[in-house]
Amino acid sequence: MTIGIAPPFAGPWATPQNQLRVAQRAEELGYGSLWTLSRLLFPVGPDGEGEQDHFGQVFRQVCEPIVTLAYLASRTTRIRLGISAVVAPFYSPPVLAKQLIALDRVSGGRLDVGAAQGWSPEEFLAAGVPFERRLGRTLEYVTVLREMWENEIAAFDGEFAHLPRVLVRPRPVQRTLPLLLGGSGDKAWRRAGRLGSGWVGPAFVTREEVARAAELVREGAESAGKDPDAARIVVRAAAFVRPGGQPGRQLFNGSLEEIAADLAEMRELGATEVFADFNFDYEVVGPHTDPAASMDLIEHALEVLAPTSFASPAAA
Repeated sequence: MTIGIAPPFAGPWATPQNQLRVAQRAEELGYGSLWTLSRLLFPVGPDGEGEQDHFGQVFRQVCEPIVTLAYLASRTTRIRLGISAVVAPFYSPPVLAKQLIALDRVSGGRLDVGAAQGWSPEEFLAAGVPFERRLGRTLEYVTVLREMWENEIAAFDGEFAHLPRVLVRPRPVQRTLPLLLGGSGDKAWRRAGRLGSGWVGPAFVTREEVARAAELVREGAESAGKDPDAARIVVRAAAFVRPGGQPGRQLFNGSLEEIAADLAEMRELGATEVFADFNFDYEVVGPHTDPAASMDLIEHALEVLAPTSFASPAAA
């Protein structure tokens, strides 16, 4: 199972300098991947205030993933780079396909792409895209992406997307970019295995959801004539560091040692990759947090959660 990390990506600590520090240290420690997130805009009302719940507040300041990964690609050499997940309807499919080919090339073939349908009506309004039927639009856009990545001569004609017969050059370094689909529920999990390279999970999941996703993603892959064992199940571990030993603690909440045990458990549930993400913790990314303290936390976490700590006794 691959162990990854999300660099600082939301809130005051999400500066290019801090992102680079985490990316390079993660690479030194043997982490397999860096994962970003996407949020286009933060809606505010007439009083200047926006979403007031915990989940909304962490999205007040979110970086753009493609440009950020291009920057980190230029300063790393081995660690894979993931977007979880680009909201496909916000982009022209050929433009997005071309951007991601360029990112794959500048990274030397290290890019993983997660794609999702989005959920914020305000973001859709701002992007000039209908909120209705966003899943159907996303699936057509995904088809265009794969058509351009996999074929030097590409074409597509659908309800939402139209691509005339075109020559697609330059080519990506990878034969095709790994495309992971988001979503939750039986239909989404089967679809991720059938249409994509696998599934990338949302911020908050249960053990039961991971196990069910692993089963149905592989089932979907097999139904499409693909090797089910090659399907990827990527779990985003929204981590909250809190005092250990709390009764009834939630998954990925607790001491770093407890979070490490939760990460290891994902392998038993069928995950092929799990990455720790501290960008959902208000105490780390809230508007009034101390960036230096947040960096101290993640740099310590990098040491505790390093992939070498997950080696089996035989491997060690």
